[in-house]
Amino acid sequence: MEQNKLWFRAKRYGWGWVPCSWQGWSVLVMYLFALLANAKSLSLYIHSGSEFFTDFFPETYVLTVFLIIICYATGEKPKWRWGKSDADPKNQN
Repeated sequence: MEQNKLWFRAKRYGWGWVPCSWQGWSVLVMYLFALLANAKSLSLYIHSGSEFFTDFFPETYVLTVFLIIICYATGEKPKWRWGKSDADPKNQN
């Protein structure tokens, strides 16, 4: 794998990442599929709302931590951004 190839680029506004390659998009799709599968499997045996939340959120937390680790390892280093920087040559009008 090429070392300089980013899967996720930093968001233009705020903190976080956006997929910028097919690998990044596939990781995001797998994450969303895992969340939906988790909710679907829990809905088969959960009988109250409080049971759903106590069982759904811990697994969602673990999946989200794994997603953040992957984004951090394969993406730009995150920092707060507020749009285009003044040093950006595309921002020159």
